[in-house]
Amino acid sequence: MKKSKSRYRIKTRVYVPLIFFLATLLITYVFPRQGQFKYSFNEGRPWRYGLLTAPFDFPIFKSAQQLQQDQDSILVFYEPYYNIDKEAQIEAIANFDADSNLDPSLSKLDRTYIAYIRGKLVKIYDKGIINSNEFDKLISTKKKTLRLREDKIAKARDVTSFYTFKSAYEAIINEAPTSLDKSKLKTADINNYLQENIIFDASTSEKAKNEFVQQVSPTLGMIQEGERIIGEGEIIDQNVYNILSSLKKATEDRTGTAGRTNLVILGEFFLIALLMGSFYMYLLFFRLEEYRNRKHVTFMVLVITTFVVLTAINASYNLFNVYIIPYAIVTILIRTFIDSRTALNASLITILLCTLMVSFTFEFMVLQITITMICIFNLKELTERSQLIRSSFIILVSYVVVYSALVLAQEGDITMISWEYFIYFLINFLFITFSYLLVYMVEKSFGFISGVSMVELANINKPILRQLSEEAPGTFQHSMQVSNLAAAAAIEIGANPSLVRTGALYHDIGKLENPAFFTENQAPGMNPHAGLPFEESARIIIDHVPLGVKKGHKAGLPKQIIDFIETHHGTSTPKYFYNSWKNANPGKEIDSAAFSYPGPNPFTKETAILMMADTVEAASRSLPEYTEESISKLINKLIDGQMEEGLFQRAPITFQEVDNIKRLFVEKLQTIYHSRIVYPELKEEAKPLKTDTTLNEI
Repeated sequence: MKKSKSRYRIKTRVYVPLIFFLATLLITYVFPRQGQFKYSFNEGRPWRYGLLTAPFDFPIFKSAQQLQQDQDSILVFYEPYYNIDKEAQIEAIANFDADSNLDPSLSKLDRTYIAYIRGKLVKIYDKGIINSNEFDKLISTKKKTLRLREDKIAKARDVTSFYTFKSAYEAIINEAPTSLDKSKLKTADINNYLQENIIFDASTSEKAKNEFVQQVSPTLGMIQEGERIIGEGEIIDQNVYNILSSLKKATEDRTGTAGRTNLVILGEFFLIALLMGSFYMYLLFFRLEEYRNRKHVTFMVLVITTFVVLTAINASYNLFNVYIIPYAIVTILIRTFIDSRTALNASLITILLCTLMVSFTFEFMVLQITITMICIFNLKELTERSQLIRSSFIILVSYVVVYSALVLAQEGDITMISWEYFIYFLINFLFITFSYLLVYMVEKSFGFISGVSMVELANINKPILRQLSEEAPGTFQHSMQVSNLAAAAAIEIGANPSLVRTGALYHDIGKLENPAFFTENQAPGMNPHAGLPFEESARIIIDHVPLGVKKGHKAGLPKQIIDFIETHHGTSTPKYFYNSWKNANPGKEIDSAAFSYPGPNPFTKETAILMMADTVEAASRSLPEYTEESISKLINKLIDGQMEEGLFQRAPITFQEVDNIKRLFVEKLQTIYHSRIVYPELKEEAKPLKTDTTLNEI
């Protein structure tokens, strides 16, 4: 037994630190790598922080608009580059010469026309034909000249000195001598011999354009280290806004060298490890039961890590406003399945980790911590799913109120409230509204059971409980009494009353198989055990535990409820049949296995409470009189006997808590079985005797 326990402890001691370490590594890995500028600012608004001086030398960068204007100004002098395609002219003239002899439309023309057209084509190609779209583009950008490259020499040319296809054709027709008939010229299909020979040189033009742009300085000057930038409360004008923007850019660019980047990552790792480690120490010192529960630890670390990683990704890629992320879900989930204090600690760790990644740290921290507190208070007693919906509305209103109060407190002007934030809060509200779906998913994924689910399971109209009340009414009443006793005891020692109350209602459902074999369901004079061997009777009684477990699984009961069915008798013996066999067989060795429940013994406070309440309630029915002394003597005898058998060794319950439970049981049973007032019978009035006259009349 000790060896097994030691192995369990070793595994837990390795697993829990390992899961925290892995979470720390993951958060460090996704942590935004760029430098973080820790101030939030807007032009025209007051500076909300203290005096700001330059932490290092940095240039004042021009705004994007100003830089673009300067670049556009210098690009007025930029000239695009074009090349002369000499092959185009040679090809066109050669085609014309060939067609003038072979093509009927040209060969029938007088040679004067042929000579004129050929000479005009040569002159046009010498000047150059440019694409119509290129020509229109140059004209629209008000370019008067371009650079024409010929034999590696680029010369400036007036844009209007070039022909387009249309202007070249019109020049040939319109500039013809008066002796030539224009209608005959048009029959020569001159368009067939016109093609562009002035070609845009994209690579050279782009290179030249970049050289022009690079002449524009992106900065306006320098700020020296220690130089005053702005003081608290001062209005951020355009110049100061430009300086702050430059400082932000310089800060984000300062993680340049590999050595510095490694140091930054190391610092982030230790910072994240300290925060995660504080939550680890909280569990170790203040929630040891949760610390030992691997499933609970995995769940809590997973919830924290999920929201921190989501914030890191959003900060790295600027996907959406951070207030859209429903951080209150961390509080809701952990409060629902663990407890309020743990939910508060987990939420604070999540908020602090996320604060390291956002720029408006003060507002973010105030808002999220306030919402966490409100969520904790509002979900103190979670018994209905509608509470989650109501909490969503309260959280929405709280976001709006706290944000508005922050803006008014910092700037004193209601017009400074950004109404866009209300949209972010509304989206946040929609996500939180559906958190009850997450509660259901977590229950199914991790095998948890929430207070809401326990309230639903405790509904006596559930099919299996209704069947118990109809087929085994005595057992049903016994279960109801046990649930009341156990819930009161759980409240007394700080256990979970909802869990033990629900478990008590289902703990005896195995008796549905043979309800008549249990005393509480037997009519006077009926005893099905008569004539049965003691071993057989014991087996029937013992079997209600495994049968109950089987029914619980079939009904889809959570494991936490089935634990109550398995442990409510532990490994004890049905004393009536055990003692009866011993008395009937003196000196013989008894088969202990035939007279022992399968167990296991209780391993939580709640299962231990149920075992005590079940035994005490059942035995109390056999008392001949219900005095404080007789009830107290019975309770002490039963519970002390259970402790002597070692049935509570695995349960984390103290002697003081057991004594408190005993005292409570005495009080409760006295109240249940107190003497009633005997109501007096109503005496009938004496009837008057009949007179002789009446007799005579009869």
